[in-house]
Amino acid sequence: MSTSPLTTLLDRLRLAPEVLEACARNAETSGISLERALFEAERIDERRYLETTGALNGIPCEFRLAELAGKEDGGWSVDAELVCKVPLPWLRRHAAVPVRDRDGALTLAISRPSGWLLAQELGLLLGERPVRPVLAPEADVMDIINRVFGESTRSEGSVSDVLGDSVNEIDEFNEDAVEDLLEDSSDAPFIRLVNMILAQAVRAGASDIHIEPYRDVSRVRFRLDGVLYERHTLNKAHHAAVVSRIKVMAKLNIAEKRLPQDGRIAISLGGRQAGLRVSTLPTSFGERVVLRLLEKSERVLSLAELGLGREDLGLMHALVRTTHGIVLVTGPTGSGKTTTLYAVLQELTAPDKNILTIEDPVEYELEGVGQMQVNPKIGLTFADGLRSIVRQDPDVILIGEIRDAETASIAVQSALTGHLVFSTLHTNDAPGAVTRLFDMGVEPFLLSSVLRGVVAQRLVRMLCPHCRQAYLPDEQELEKLGAARAAYVPGQPLYRAGGCPECLETGYRGRMAIYEIMPASDALKRLIVDKADANVLGECALAEGMRNLRHDGMLKVIAGLTSLTEVARVTNA
Repeated sequence: MSTSPLTTLLDRLRLAPEVLEACARNAETSGISLERALFEAERIDERRYLETTGALNGIPCEFRLAELAGKEDGGWSVDAELVCKVPLPWLRRHAAVPVRDRDGALTLAISRPSGWLLAQELGLLLGERPVRPVLAPEADVMDIINRVFGESTRSEGSVSDVLGDSVNEIDEFNEDAVEDLLEDSSDAPFIRLVNMILAQAVRAGASDIHIEPYRDVSRVRFRLDGVLYERHTLNKAHHAAVVSRIKVMAKLNIAEKRLPQDGRIAISLGGRQAGLRVSTLPTSFGERVVLRLLEKSERVLSLAELGLGREDLGLMHALVRTTHGIVLVTGPTGSGKTTTLYAVLQELTAPDKNILTIEDPVEYELEGVGQMQVNPKIGLTFADGLRSIVRQDPDVILIGEIRDAETASIAVQSALTGHLVFSTLHTNDAPGAVTRLFDMGVEPFLLSSVLRGVVAQRLVRMLCPHCRQAYLPDEQELEKLGAARAAYVPGQPLYRAGGCPECLETGYRGRMAIYEIMPASDALKRLIVDKADANVLGECALAEGMRNLRHDGMLKVIAGLTSLTEVARVTNA
């Protein structure tokens, strides 16, 4: 007499009678199988649960479905057009998705055992009956669903496709913020229009969305890799309704159109979570709206992933290993300063260190780091927060930005009393940070005592690997390489931007940082005490081997990562 797979499983588990009895009661109360109850009670893992369920119900298992469905010869394929015919809530509720096997036969991938009944229901929905169900991990099933709906053309389209010709205006909206843009099936045209714009921006990897009113039209622009591109043109009559919808999502006052307002929106696109910072500004033609996108699923990069050269990476590690003093990161807004500082803090995080930050705003949550956000409305400024932080026995302090003399003074005092302080300044280059602190009233002899180094940076766009075009540079272009020309091998091709659908015809895809790292050497400290200007400091640093921004950028041009025109644009050369 053959043994049941469930009996075999229970024999292997050897559970205490009271545990087995509790799981059995839960199964009976909830109307689920005993093996499901064991899985929910974390007595068995998902693989063992699926194997047992499959054996009991005669359903095969596939434990690498998401991985294999993404490969040409993986044996499984996903028909996105077919999947999109099934309502997204149905797929998510049942944790099921239609796929095709190697022979092209329709199969229902599920993570729960009611596969035969679901297969019949799906056959009615699609008009094509699945041959059989297959059991797969729930994470794999949901990954395929989110991938299909996140990349489908369902949320793409033009403004006219969404609004039609008959819509003129909507007076007010009462809906709450959309939980998942893919799942929102509202018929309200302006809700669908805003969802479409947000979905397109998230998929394109835009950092900002600009909605700008003019005399006759309203323009929607996305900032991709630091450059604004026009994406849609709206009828001016629709602008107020679009802004009102965004205000409702951000919980702003839709009746107030004379004053600037700031708010936040949390959205999700499939499995991708994103936060939006919303800023409205009244102009002569209506309210201008800018939305900053912050994807919550993005991980914090490590120092080794920032694009630092070998020598610069060594300098950064040396700065991170100092026990006290100030390290500054400089550059304009949007130059990646926060990303660099987060990478530094991640390197420093350890059980024996107390790391505290004060930021405006806290952009990403860091494990093992105490993060505080400034709030001027209640009087919590950088200076006030910093005074509190130094009483919390910190080893490392991150100040989001040194904006005024008071913050600068407290930062210097903190470094003098044995803390390692990191902060940012808005200056064009590394030597300029020193003169900026002079302007804020920091005494030269104090600054020379605490300054450990200054890192200046910019972000350059990386060439799209699919369409970059190789060419041999002429003498005039080689001259532009400047000090980096020594690294150029004669006959080596450089690359320029092309344009293809992969990069939305821009020729670039993604960004990387170029760096200028100025350690505080003894010679520089003597110049700081003498209150030398930025030019003198820069000449001294270059003489000691510092690589400036343009030099580092041109090395990346020679490496084929970016173009001459891009480095020239960013460094104003």
